[in-house]
Amino acid sequence: MIAIGSDNGGYKLKEEIKKYLDEKEIKYNDLGYIEEERVDYPNIAKAVAKNIQEKKAEKGILICRSGLGMAIVANKFKGIRCTPCHNEYTAKYAKLHNNSNILAIGADDVSVSEAICILRMWLATKFEGGRHKERLKIIEEIEKENMK
Repeated sequence: MIAIGSDNGGYKLKEEIKKYLDEKEIKYNDLGYIEEERVDYPNIAKAVAKNIQEKKAEKGILICRSGLGMAIVANKFKGIRCTPCHNEYTAKYAKLHNNSNILAIGADDVSVSEAICILRMWLATKFEGGRHKERLKIIEEIEKENMK
């Protein structure tokens, strides 16, 4: 299950990504935004991050104009590794080395076809483990120290 959310700036791209997920029969839960009016993106990022924390979804997708604000908010939650990705290279390494569990996409940075390629790479890439697993343990320790 994938939790997906956008603000008004990412709404149109989110709807296109949902079409792709439907075509591939990938289950998702749309946590907002529904209309094309102004919305506060931190609330959408919070909903997606909490959905993963509560194990209602394994992965998440957040879409705003840059992908950056959503990533900042999502990364405030323990256990969340949200990575803004702008191309297939960053999507690959977000998963391969960092085991990203939320993909953030900037709707103003990429076309629909580019966003689908980014998503496809992110979904297809598996975590490499090894030395990267040790680094994730360090991140978890930092979270324990700083996220009380």
